[in-house]
Amino acid sequence: MQATATHRATAYYLPAGLILLKMVLHYCIINPVYDLHRDEYLHLDMGGHLAAGYLSVPPFTAVTSLLIKWLGGSFFWVKFFPALFGALTLLLVMRMAQELKGGVYALLLAATAFIFSSMLRLNMLYQPNSFDVLCWTWVFYLLIRYIHTEHRKCLLWLGVAIGLGFLNKYNILFLVTGLVPAVLLSPQRKVFFNRYLYAGVLVALLLALPNVIWQFRNGMPVLHHMEELTRYQLVNVDRFDFLRAQFLFFFSGFFLVASGLLALFFYRPFRPYLFLGLTYLFVILLFLYLQAKSYYALGLYPMVLAFGGVCWERLFSARWLKYVRACWLVLIIAPFLYLFNVIFPVLSPAAIQEKSKKFRELGMLRWEDGKDHALPQDFADMLGWREMAALSRKAYAQVPDSDKPYTLIMCGNYGQAGALNYYNRGRGMPPARSFSADYVFWFPRMDTLRYIILLDDEPDKRARENAAVIIKVGQVQQPLAREYGTGVYLLKGLSPDLPARFRNWRQQRMQEFRAWR
Repeated sequence: MQATATHRATAYYLPAGLILLKMVLHYCIINPVYDLHRDEYLHLDMGGHLAAGYLSVPPFTAVTSLLIKWLGGSFFWVKFFPALFGALTLLLVMRMAQELKGGVYALLLAATAFIFSSMLRLNMLYQPNSFDVLCWTWVFYLLIRYIHTEHRKCLLWLGVAIGLGFLNKYNILFLVTGLVPAVLLSPQRKVFFNRYLYAGVLVALLLALPNVIWQFRNGMPVLHHMEELTRYQLVNVDRFDFLRAQFLFFFSGFFLVASGLLALFFYRPFRPYLFLGLTYLFVILLFLYLQAKSYYALGLYPMVLAFGGVCWERLFSARWLKYVRACWLVLIIAPFLYLFNVIFPVLSPAAIQEKSKKFRELGMLRWEDGKDHALPQDFADMLGWREMAALSRKAYAQVPDSDKPYTLIMCGNYGQAGALNYYNRGRGMPPARSFSADYVFWFPRMDTLRYIILLDDEPDKRARENAAVIIKVGQVQQPLAREYGTGVYLLKGLSPDLPARFRNWRQQRMQEFRAWR
């Protein structure tokens, strides 16, 4: 009877409770003063422009965005899906622990380390990263499951996991790059003689094929995207900071990560999984060589946590050590709670400035440009958008009704365009456009232009040359917003040649995104 109750706790009640806890936490970690994040607006707009590919991400995000749109597009649903992907990752962590013969404590320890970590912050934003980590974890789970059962369908599902991961974010190719040599160097290399592995490869290729075709037809814009990423962001990545971040991701549960990695290499019962430790090593070395962003490697850790949880459960199997099990859980949760208001946007911008020393010491104020700023970059990217949308509505109200069908809302970057489209939805406003990111593909054909609402730091040379009158309606006043100072301008008295010029500028911009002309 006791064994049955323990089995139920392990199989049903404990996982369900932990998943519910994780889902609820995601609605408690964002102060209402913040808007959505810059990238979230772009991803949401993709739902209205379904395609086999995009400049910034593969098409999976667009499908999810369409579903969010059907559900009403509210803040709740925008945050629901990354939280859901995180909860599914948590479920796989616990399932891996079960596959490794872990009991209730192993599941609880691994799950606690997962919940109270940077994973909670990753799953806070509607970006491809949450599903990316889920796919990496799914791959590891299927491999562990295959070792135990040798079920051929695991290899077929492996193709599905990699294929869907590719359709979400190309980052999963780094996992495959590290996994192949790791398997070849281990006794598990015999899997390469299993024809179902190649059937799984075919499944992955078929899933990825539409996006691959789109990339070739559009001149491989992913290469242009990687070039810009390397030139403007990765060049600022310090390799030591990359390694330091790997520790900080699970700073309160790092003992679990360390023990899991050591066990993969040196714990005899885990010898069949040595290739997973090698995979971790190869992927980390690859990212170090490429000066990759630290969070690219996050998909490695759910698997490591499962091994660490089982390892500590066995270490605590002695009778007298059972009484210190709870201490390990406290050791994970307590430091995390101490830093809770630093990791998540629960404090107002003013309160963050008052505690700036704490943020700076943890490197939270360092942006992609390699410099420290007043707020963490993600937080600064969550301010000023509603204000900007309200200013655009104010400008649109000044356009005569007869001219509104011939009005273009033009933004300087994708965040501005996406924010206007999100906060102005259902208000009778025309969609905001931009030459930035994927918006260059979504431009309308307008043969007549009478007014332009321009959002930018200031009107550029092209605006001044093609508009007789430029009226400044206002500018973003939130000084801590990344968009602070962005102006909203009403342009009228437009050149009759402007529609044709817009078409030429768009074509030129599209050519810039092509890796080959």
